[in-house]
Order: sequence, then C-alpha cells, then structure tokens
Amino acid sequence: MSWSDERVEKLKKMWGEGQSASQIAKELGGVTRNAVIGKVHRLGLSNRNGGGGTSSDGGTKAKAKPVPKAKAAPKPAPTASEAKQPAQDVSAAPVSRMKPIIPAGQPLPPQPSLNEIDPEALAKVNEVEKKAKKLSLMELTERTCKWPVGDPATDDFWFCGLPVQSGKPYCEAHVGVAFQPMSSRRDRRR
Repeated sequence: MSWSDERVEKLKKMWGEGQSASQIAKELGGVTRNAVIGKVHRLGLSNRNGGGGTSSDGGTKAKAKPVPKAKAAPKPAPTASEAKQPAQDVSAAPVSRMKPIIPAGQPLPPQPSLNEIDPEALAKVNEVEKKAKKLSLMELTERTCKWPVGDPATDDFWFCGLPVQSGKPYCEAHVGVAFQPMSSRRDRRR
C-alpha cells in the first residue's frame, strides 16, 4: 500500500475530524493503525485541539506554527579535575548510586585492602587460582566459577572456571571472599 495524495488528504480530513487511528485505518483499508499513526506524525498532525468530534470549520483545521524553543545557556568549560573524569549517564541511576565508568587501560580504583578480606579466605583463593581453569567469557557455563581475575583490558584476563558452589556463581574459595557475613566485615573495620 502506498500513500497516494488522495489517501493522505482523506487521512488529514479524518484526523482533523477527531477520528481514531483505528477508525482511519479501517476506512482507508490496507493499512494498520500503526501505519496511520506513523503517517500522522510524519505529516506533523499529531497534536489535536479538543477531544475529538467535528470541528466548526467543516473538518479542516489550520496547522498551528510551532513555537520556537528557547536556546539552552552554554555550559561552562570543565575544570581540570572534571576534564579527567569520564562522562556519566545521569539518567541511568540516582546520583548516590552512580559509579564512574573506567575506560579500558586506565588504572582501577582502589580495591579493598588485604586486611579487609579474611586471611583464610585469601589463602584459599591463592591456592585455588593456581588450579583454576582460566576460562574466557565465552567458555563460562552455569556450572563454572565466574570470578574474574586480572584486568579486562589486557590479554591475560580470565575467569576461574572451577565447579561452582550450589546456588552461587562462584567456587567455594571465591564464595568465601565474595559473600562474607556482615558482622565479620563490621568487626574488621574497627
């Protein structure tokens, strides 16, 4: 189906009369409601005055001129510290929960110090990582440990790959590091 001039005029007339997109599609035949809505938007007819019905001027309404938008004030130049920080999508999360996105090759932010991790769990992790299968992302399954090791921006990045603990995404050693009881973490901070 193509939009001939005659069909477009009929669409404009019916839209101006307040008919729904479904009614227009049924009347025109060979088009869907969505096709009518798309054409209405492309023609710039999407705003209607009033709630439908026949207009007083015989069904045709003059197209109102769009009001020009006010220009936004120019943004001030970023400070030296702001220029070094990567841009963030502020619409994605509340400000209190946003974390900066670190481009590949940049140094990682400070990680938890070794005294914040249970020494026994850390010893297990060191032993387990010697026996790890060193899988790539594409080799992971629901049965393999998904603990990342190394910097993802480098070639020597891998995942543990050992059998997972039941109901967890990691092996027993990595579960010991990742899922620590709240009280033990609280006690170490003091």
